[in-house]
Amino acid sequence: MNNLSVSFDPGRPHFEPYGLTCVNWQPTIMPRPDHHNEIEINLLPAGSVTYMLGGKKTTVSAGRLSLFWAAIPHQIIGYENDVPYLVATIPLQHFLQWRLPDSFVQALMQGQLLSESQPHKASKDIQLMENWVSDLAQHSQLAEQPVLLEMQARLTRLAANYYEEGSTQGLAGISDSGLSRVEKMACFIAQNYTQKITVQDVAELVGLHPNYAMNLFQKSFGTTLIHYLTQHRLSHAQRLLTTTDDAITEIALKSGFQSISRFNDVFNHAFSCSPRAYRKHHR
Repeated sequence: MNNLSVSFDPGRPHFEPYGLTCVNWQPTIMPRPDHHNEIEINLLPAGSVTYMLGGKKTTVSAGRLSLFWAAIPHQIIGYENDVPYLVATIPLQHFLQWRLPDSFVQALMQGQLLSESQPHKASKDIQLMENWVSDLAQHSQLAEQPVLLEMQARLTRLAANYYEEGSTQGLAGISDSGLSRVEKMACFIAQNYTQKITVQDVAELVGLHPNYAMNLFQKSFGTTLIHYLTQHRLSHAQRLLTTTDDAITEIALKSGFQSISRFNDVFNHAFSCSPRAYRKHHR
């Protein structure tokens, strides 16, 4: 295992994304919760880590690949063994594009921690994640592609095996009713950003006035509801620009933008170039 490890930075901005990563993580007691819009994978070689996940104590045990939606506030409140463990983060947009079984995705989006039920897979999973650490350390888009494919394959197998067993083993966490209103809003946006949705739609979902819903969301996530929705759409458009030959107008509509002019304005503001120039630079 790569001996270099990182630990939680309590000064990092709220809801700042980690992006596509895999690192060796040094367990420490976290002075505050973290939340970021990625699926987080943990794999411990020894010991255990206990999180406060969405207001509930949840323990990740050694040798079992485990994952959760990290937009749910999570905070390490205890651990056994200070050996670094493997942590990967997958941008939510990538994860949702993999079309994993709805029940598997919904469990994560409702605040569940999902864990591998077969401990004999640990050695292969450790080797797989160590490869991700090495590949992603290259900071190369070319190196990212096999990592994403391997992540998709591993989670597809986890989802298939999990539901073939027909049990609830590996599930721990909170029900949909246990999610806070803000978390429900974030979940709704993450699953519906390509559709025509408004602040009114999101507010009605949780029974709040739109202005109060927007203020509550910004206070909790450190970003506005509109910005959160727009970032999802922009990330979707980025992927389509670099991986397809779809027309710019088609990409705008597929990403949830209602007009090409709005798409161009937002894209130029975010990336200081047009969608066409972005595609040319990254192809």
